[in-house]
Amino acid sequence: MIDPLKGLPSDSIYGCFDETVKRAGRRPAVVFLSRIFTFSDLEQMVLMFASSLLRIGIKEGDMVMLYIYNLPQTVISWLALQRIGAIPVPVAPIYTAHDIEYLIKDSESETIICMDINLAYVIEVLPRTPLKRVIVTGMADLIPWHMRFLGRVFDRIPHGKIPPGRGFYKFRDLLKKGSPGSLPAYRQRKKDEIALMLYTGGTTGFPKGVPIPEGLFLYKALEWRRASESIIPLGDDINLLAAPLFHIIGQMSMAGSLLIGGELLVIFPRVVLDAYFDYIQRFRIKSMFAVPSLYRMILEHDRLDYYDLSSLLYCGVGGDVLPIEVSRRWFRRFGKPLYQGYGATELCGAISLSYTKDGAPPEGSAGRIVPGCKVKIVDPETMEPLPPGTAGELLGTSPFPVKEYWKKPEETSRCFFEIEGETWYRTKDIVRIDRKGWLYFIDRSADIIKHKGFRVAAAEIERVLQDHPAVLAACAVGVPDPVVGERVKAFVVLKEDVKGVSSYDLIRWCRERLAEYKVPSYIEFRDMLPKSRVGKLLRRELRAQEEKKLEKS
Repeated sequence: MIDPLKGLPSDSIYGCFDETVKRAGRRPAVVFLSRIFTFSDLEQMVLMFASSLLRIGIKEGDMVMLYIYNLPQTVISWLALQRIGAIPVPVAPIYTAHDIEYLIKDSESETIICMDINLAYVIEVLPRTPLKRVIVTGMADLIPWHMRFLGRVFDRIPHGKIPPGRGFYKFRDLLKKGSPGSLPAYRQRKKDEIALMLYTGGTTGFPKGVPIPEGLFLYKALEWRRASESIIPLGDDINLLAAPLFHIIGQMSMAGSLLIGGELLVIFPRVVLDAYFDYIQRFRIKSMFAVPSLYRMILEHDRLDYYDLSSLLYCGVGGDVLPIEVSRRWFRRFGKPLYQGYGATELCGAISLSYTKDGAPPEGSAGRIVPGCKVKIVDPETMEPLPPGTAGELLGTSPFPVKEYWKKPEETSRCFFEIEGETWYRTKDIVRIDRKGWLYFIDRSADIIKHKGFRVAAAEIERVLQDHPAVLAACAVGVPDPVVGERVKAFVVLKEDVKGVSSYDLIRWCRERLAEYKVPSYIEFRDMLPKSRVGKLLRRELRAQEEKKLEKS
């Protein structure tokens, strides 16, 4: 059997970083707002921070929540936690107190690293959670002093106040006071031990923790980097981190550059297209991996012609279906294809990728199955295998697979199961694989809405709406949208005696309880909702109605 980790600098996550530092040394590792951190700089900060984490009481195996934007601090924290054997739990920094309270409790995190601008949410939930330590950082903590000074003078840097008291720590202080010499010897995890936990939408309305094993993360990161290797040799890439680090795409992009390639990673806290364009032109960025909506935004940007983006050689796409129209426009504009992959957080990213060695992928395809992964195409009702070339539900497995959701036995039993001694994940997505091995996405579960690459659980939105005292029933679906993939639309039935409740009222209710990307764009009132004979909401029927409206418009 072929070793799935063959070709890695080391067979552990931190070992890969350590070996990459030895090889890359003074080469640039991270660029953030014009500050360049070399691999040696990065290693020193990681070790300083890791020793401080141990000193304040974080132990091997602890879950530590990363409630921060894409910053050098995120990368340092992630690597420092790997060094001491703790488990990073990256979550969206735009989550509200309602979301963050649930995630802290569910993950059993006793430590959170947060932004000063979202600290108020952490303080609000502090008495109701197991949190013991709050580490606070700001957008400008690691930028040059003169930029920080100008940002403060012109009020261009958002910031919040850190309260005094035990259990609150400043990121910068921990970084300065670290003592790398006090660190114990590095203990390498077993390949099936948890190295990272990411959260994904749950069909019950609650996000599910996906505990990703060390071996799986390394294997998928290696294949991620191999996808572009025929046109960008290992060690030669300059990568724009164009996905958030709480998303598996962001995790794979970071790992491919910093753990495997020894290559430069360009980081921005948020999407600002002119800044992206400027840095692509200035640093001659060669690769990026993003959701389809970002490529559409690039193509439609009114200042695109002012910049030279010709250095881009590999532009990967994931997180949602790439519209053929966007793919064609991109090729006409840049003369290079977009390379799509298909995967899920539960599969630690891509189970299929478009490898550049295969040439331009066929139109509409999402790549070939990643070497070492296994798939089955089955009838979604009977779970019986279907003939080759037939569209059906995709089941997938790989070396060192995820075997369960964190503390979710019922959801685990619905999505993970054993076949001949191997754990398989049920994607609930309908795909087709042609005779040449190219995968084509056909349809997805109506329970999941894809908005700007985020997986939004319809049940979560429905649960929040049904908590409103005026709402009798609610159903949420994704409405196709050429810009963001799908927009969230909710159908609501009000209680008989209710008057004066508007869609604006319900949207405001959702905005107070959901992350911004989960809030419905539209709400339609109905007298009743379509249900099956057993009382199950027929989301597909509502989706079909919306699609017909779009066809007529």
